[in-house]
Amino acid sequence: RADMQDYVRLHRPGVGSALELHLARSHSPLLVVGGAYLCFDTRERQPWRGPDLMVALDVDPDPIIRRNGYVIREHGKPPDLVLEVASSSTGAADYTAKRLDYARFGVLEYWRFDHTGGEYHDVALAGDRLVQGQYQPIPIAVDETGIASGHSQVLGLDVRWDDGTLRLADPATGGYLPTWDEMQAELTAANAERDAALERVRQLEELLRSQRSE
Repeated sequence: RADMQDYVRLHRPGVGSALELHLARSHSPLLVVGGAYLCFDTRERQPWRGPDLMVALDVDPDPIIRRNGYVIREHGKPPDLVLEVASSSTGAADYTAKRLDYARFGVLEYWRFDHTGGEYHDVALAGDRLVQGQYQPIPIAVDETGIASGHSQVLGLDVRWDDGTLRLADPATGGYLPTWDEMQAELTAANAERDAALERVRQLEELLRSQRSE
């Protein structure tokens, strides 16, 4: 796609990686991938889609990654969740044709995120849950600061639109899963703390040596 919104909004900030690390605590095997195609059966002439983010719990990821695609018939179940990031070229299809296709595929949850606040999608954040073969909207709340939030039963997390940024929050703690930049900042701080501790140890050792020599 021309504007690469999936890269800017998902992959560069590390949303998928943070989600995979979080879900791996309770699910194995696990697939969290973006850009792979999704279809019911390669032998049938049915729609093929390429979700920006696809999550499948208790599914071996290796064959899917090798072929860069998820074939539902081969794995015996559809993905549990897909998410589309809005762009100027595909925005309208995300909440119309793709919504119908993902329901036909049997995807349990379908989320849509529009960093513009609704210019490309019909709303800033939307989610659907499959109920008896039909998508039912997931309630989305907007707080006084403009943060839109809905709960994903599949992920056990809150999906949020926060000032044009996609964030995943743990409802137990209220904290966000970290982005790459936040993880890097934590690592830098931890390394600085380690270096400071090593320097204190060096100074103490030097002090002990000087006292012994007196």
